[in-house]
Amino acid sequence: MISITEKTLQDLEFTTVLHTISERCNTEIGKEKALQIVPFKSKEELMDNLLQTSEYLSSFTNNNAIPNHGFDNLTNDIKFLAIEDSFLEVSSFRKIATLSETVNTMLLFLKKFHDYYPKLDEKGSKIEYTKYIIQKIDEVVDKFGEIKDNASPDLINIRRDMSVVRGKVNQSFGQAMSQYNSLGYLDEIKESFVENRRVLAVLAMYRRKVKGSMLGSSKTGSIAYIEPETTLQYSRELSNLAYEEREEITRILKKLSNEIRPYIDLLKQYQDFLSDIDVIAAKAKYARKINAILPNIIEEKRLYFRDAFHPILFLNNTEKKEKTFPQTIELSNDNRIIVISGPNAGGKTISLKTIGLLQLMLQCGILIPVHERSETFLFDRILTDIGDNQSIENHLSTYSYRLKNMNYFLKKCNAKTLFLIDEFGTGSDPELGGALAEIFLEEFYHREAFGIITTHYSNLKILANELPFASNANMLFDEKSLEPMYKLILGQAGSSFTFEVAQKNGIPYGLINRAKKKIEVGKVRFDKTIATLQKERSKLEKTSQTLKEEEIRAREESKKMETINSKIQDKLERYQELYDSNQRLIYVGQKIDDISEKYFNNKDKKTLIGEFLKIVEVENSKRKKASAKERVENEIIKKKVIEEVQVKVNEIREVKKEKKAKAQKIEADKPKIILKVGDSVRMFDGKAIGTIDKIDKNKAIVNYGVFTSKVSLELLEFIKTK
Repeated sequence: MISITEKTLQDLEFTTVLHTISERCNTEIGKEKALQIVPFKSKEELMDNLLQTSEYLSSFTNNNAIPNHGFDNLTNDIKFLAIEDSFLEVSSFRKIATLSETVNTMLLFLKKFHDYYPKLDEKGSKIEYTKYIIQKIDEVVDKFGEIKDNASPDLINIRRDMSVVRGKVNQSFGQAMSQYNSLGYLDEIKESFVENRRVLAVLAMYRRKVKGSMLGSSKTGSIAYIEPETTLQYSRELSNLAYEEREEITRILKKLSNEIRPYIDLLKQYQDFLSDIDVIAAKAKYARKINAILPNIIEEKRLYFRDAFHPILFLNNTEKKEKTFPQTIELSNDNRIIVISGPNAGGKTISLKTIGLLQLMLQCGILIPVHERSETFLFDRILTDIGDNQSIENHLSTYSYRLKNMNYFLKKCNAKTLFLIDEFGTGSDPELGGALAEIFLEEFYHREAFGIITTHYSNLKILANELPFASNANMLFDEKSLEPMYKLILGQAGSSFTFEVAQKNGIPYGLINRAKKKIEVGKVRFDKTIATLQKERSKLEKTSQTLKEEEIRAREESKKMETINSKIQDKLERYQELYDSNQRLIYVGQKIDDISEKYFNNKDKKTLIGEFLKIVEVENSKRKKASAKERVENEIIKKKVIEEVQVKVNEIREVKKEKKAKAQKIEADKPKIILKVGDSVRMFDGKAIGTIDKIDKNKAIVNYGVFTSKVSLELLEFIKTK
């Protein structure tokens, strides 16, 4: 069972992460739940939650987007409904129907796409699917949140009577207005409304001449608002009917409340389910923002975070368009404790917080921004001591507070603990505080706890070097500018660069030399040696990077040279062919020239024709040999191409077979839906959607709007019910 103190949450700024997730929730309940996220006590629950978040994250990149999960908070409505003989208003029932419909849609979707979202579907399978709630509310309330006329037989009659009486009110009012307007008793506006009743706008001087009930007057008193006597009777009748309508609506709402009241627990489950989905969705949105994934969770005691980003720093830097430097760190049974040293402002504390925050986030079901090959196991405790924790209320100094914290560490630290301590041992005399810190570190080491500490104390660096299962680390610095490179290097302690940084900041060299003489020669030499080694490491890092870049460039140049060489070879071959062709033509030309000279001398046509035919025969025999050779080569190439095509065709057939088999398996695994009249359907190999008008044995008549078709039920795919 994991134990996390409030101090650890503060030290690692976990609440900042929760606020960022909460802002991405759609519902009020979801926002509240996000702020209350704590580490899971059960590994099974944690893995389910992590996989659910990972599945939701995948929905952003596939074509099966998860449906809307938003809803209005019904907590108070449900509490009120739980009171006996109470009844809800129409608006509350509309919210309940929407909630129920949203849950039903979500459950059907997750069931349909179980292969994509198995863990989310497993969560949904625990929720009851019912249409009863929606059906009962839809019988009474329309989609605009109004009571339907046919909600009860009495309401139909009352509203029909009200409609008739309203007609009479309007008719009698119209007659009175025409009569008094012709007599010139009315103002230009003629009529108005007072207390939702239609009245005549009578000039004050004629108010006694108009029969009716005076309901008010204008601000100036020049107009009197009078309801005509002929209308008054119908208005009273309409008021009585309105009262009856309200009474009937109250009776209907009470009846509906009694029908829905048995489902109070289910409605609570619905709210809880959708708000959980809301938090999962918010975590998935946050994961997408910080490029987070689910690393491998292992049983072996090992923490390996590769290219890990601090999520809060990453988002802040992204907003400022600045670069964030990732860190890679590993803790295992062979290397349980890492002591990070080096100058301030190099990123030691951020490295410490990154590991702690990511491990905490993961154990709270939140995906983390690391490389996909990262892995870790689950710790029982995460203990932190980061920052200046001076307590004003308790009148404790920083060192006293830290000692109190160390005492807590000693009580709780075990083999399944991750401890993170920043500036270990500070706050007291360097010699005495360092000695005590050394004892604490030895104690944590012997208890086989995993931990990372940052320090400037040389004795702790030496101890980490001496202990078999502990190691030093440092934050890399540029050897010339002494600017931090924000890269954690394992295996070597870091110099504090105390005097180098002082010199860089303009402190006179003479003062620095005097300071060096004040301390032990051995310590200066030790720190100087570390600084030199760190500079060498920095040079090696730069050299390594340069060599990598040169190697990449050499590979690219090699590829270019190969391409050029290939082109030159092709040209040479073409030139050789051209040369051979020209040589042949020159040879034939010389032969013809020789024959011509002989004929010029002896005028013997027979010899001339014989010699010429001999040349032609020789050339044709060469052509025959060449064409026969080409035919053989062409046959070999053709055979090879046919074989390759046949292999490719066989591969495509195999792939199609596998796809078909998979599709058939998916179809077979789907729950069989019994089609009924009114259902929307389409043929499996078609796109048009129609409605079933009639079912006759295993055949259905499907209405496509402009035509109908008789189709076998086995060929129809269910789309939605009426």
